[in-house]
Amino acid sequence: MASAPPSARTRGELLASGWRSRPLRDELRENLLARVRAGRPLFDGILGYDDTVVPAVENALLCGHDLIFLGERGQAKTRMIRQLVSLLDEWIPVIEGSEIHDDPTAPVSAYARQLVAERGDDAPVAWLHRDERYVEKLATPDVSIADLIGDVDPVKVAAGRSLGDELTIHFGLLPRTNRGIFCINELPDLTEKVQVGLFNVMQERDVQVKGYRVRLPLDVLVVASANPEDYTSRGRIITPLKDRYAAQIRTHYPPTRELELAVVLQESRLPRADGVALHVPRFVQEIVAEITLQARESADVNQSSGVSVRMSIANYETLAANAMRRALRLGEREAVPRISDLGALAVSTGGKLELEYAGQERSPADVVADLVRRATRKVFDALVPLEGIASVVEAFEQGWKVEVSAAMPAAEYLDGLDAIAGLRDAAARLAGGDSPPRLASAIEFVLEGLHLANRLNKTEHAGNVQYERRPA
Repeated sequence: MASAPPSARTRGELLASGWRSRPLRDELRENLLARVRAGRPLFDGILGYDDTVVPAVENALLCGHDLIFLGERGQAKTRMIRQLVSLLDEWIPVIEGSEIHDDPTAPVSAYARQLVAERGDDAPVAWLHRDERYVEKLATPDVSIADLIGDVDPVKVAAGRSLGDELTIHFGLLPRTNRGIFCINELPDLTEKVQVGLFNVMQERDVQVKGYRVRLPLDVLVVASANPEDYTSRGRIITPLKDRYAAQIRTHYPPTRELELAVVLQESRLPRADGVALHVPRFVQEIVAEITLQARESADVNQSSGVSVRMSIANYETLAANAMRRALRLGEREAVPRISDLGALAVSTGGKLELEYAGQERSPADVVADLVRRATRKVFDALVPLEGIASVVEAFEQGWKVEVSAAMPAAEYLDGLDAIAGLRDAAARLAGGDSPPRLASAIEFVLEGLHLANRLNKTEHAGNVQYERRPA
């Protein structure tokens, strides 16, 4: 919650208070140093970047560099940029009515200079919160120089102002972000003409509007994001503009299943229902994370497009929702996702994958099903030693058959469970409890894992799955 702004309301009161003006980059640098000394992190809720991205960002800010984040989708680029606002002072004074947040002690716009010249220390001062010092623009091909820099305002001309008067100009987003942070997302999508318009802002720190002789020494940090495929291979950012970004910071996906899962658990918003408790076993969580890791290595998936962490989050929430629906329909008091719920991920996964061959050889559903199988097998191999469930395999070799389905009540999984030696104990260890829904989930995991390990045969029919011994 924001604190109250300081009390100074005129330029004279501000000067008497001892307030000291400082350039934006000095402000960011000094506030960052204070945060580092206090042992506080630069970013909140950003995992896996402590040894890679964060040091690079800190170096750029300490140097006062404009910076660009290069990374595929879903790598927290925009989230990090928005959090840079926390390094700004909570309140700064501005000349009241100024479109470009003029510093009362050093005004640069014609409006503010004129006001200070006329009223001196009685010039009115307003206070600007740090949140109002951040502007974000999504780059699209229709963004114009007028949008970013400015243009002649026909309304002001019609009101009688001269075309040679600076006050006739309508300022664009960049001048209006003076003394703040300006972010351009997906920078390569700007046309080359507009990119040229950024040269002066980023090098000479001023703006040019058509034929006007206007020099505004802007104090702004320009930050951008881009997909490296657009940035390098397609060459859509012109070379002089690349050169003006002194810091080019490469983001990345979580390198391990554990870190991927940590992001999922932090970001997911799971469904809730009165009277139904939700429990997601660890093996289910790991399968969700592993599906995404498998997609990032799959030859079927276009890797230059990337596979976002958002896919893991959406899959996790979808699994939980499917389990919750089943519990509500069956009147069960606990919802636990099962292997048979993984079929629901076709909806939450398919739209987040760009296939390498545009679906001509394999359908998205086939690719997703293959990713699920590979992920399940990898998690099973890591968590369940085959020698520990040899008695389960032996029971099936003696003629046992088990039928399961996503709609089957959990209690039905327990029929004859104790007749298969070792299955209950193995399921309870995996599920983290012995409630029927948890045991049902773990039983499916064990059976599917044995099938993927070529120890059991699997037959699917009308939504039901039957596991039995493999043919001799």
